[in-house]
Amino acid sequence: MTLSRLKYVAVAVLAAAALAAPGVAHAVPARAAEEVITWTLNRVPNPTPDQQDAYARISAAMDAAVARYNALSDLGKVVTVSYVPGVPTADGNLNGSIRFGGNRSYMTERTALHEIAHTVGVGLSSGWQTLSAGGPWRGAQATALVRQYDGASAVIHTGGGHFWPYGLNYENEFSQTSAERHVLIVAAMKRDGL
Repeated sequence: MTLSRLKYVAVAVLAAAALAAPGVAHAVPARAAEEVITWTLNRVPNPTPDQQDAYARISAAMDAAVARYNALSDLGKVVTVSYVPGVPTADGNLNGSIRFGGNRSYMTERTALHEIAHTVGVGLSSGWQTLSAGGPWRGAQATALVRQYDGASAVIHTGGGHFWPYGLNYENEFSQTSAERHVLIVAAMKRDGL
């Protein structure tokens, strides 16, 4: 095992231990060490002060989001990120591209987590269409997980390429707990056939 892979496994073990603290019940899936999310940021050779600021904010957001996904899930994806000031918010594509627009309020871990979910299929894949079709999510694993969090009658709602609860669709939805649950639900959706 390479040092890089060992680091990811160690982070996953530490995260699982932290989540196992008294009063915290989370299902952390077994992790395949060779599957990780990686990312790169497209940069211009001589960035303006605006671009330098955006690159720093985007890098901090992506580093935090990717670390969280890699610690809590077995998802793998190569993501390419760009700063495109004309994009109103941010967007993620199944091909692994994410674009952050010029609005600094979207250059956050919450946005990065949400857009990474799109790159792995949320709202975009044929599996999404099969398991949601604009109604409640019909996959057994993600449904079981949301019921563990929110009670026996809880459902994951879908619409417009998004899901809730725990879809992190708006900044006011972000907390450490909701971010962890977001990653675990996205990973469960993938196991469901996303």
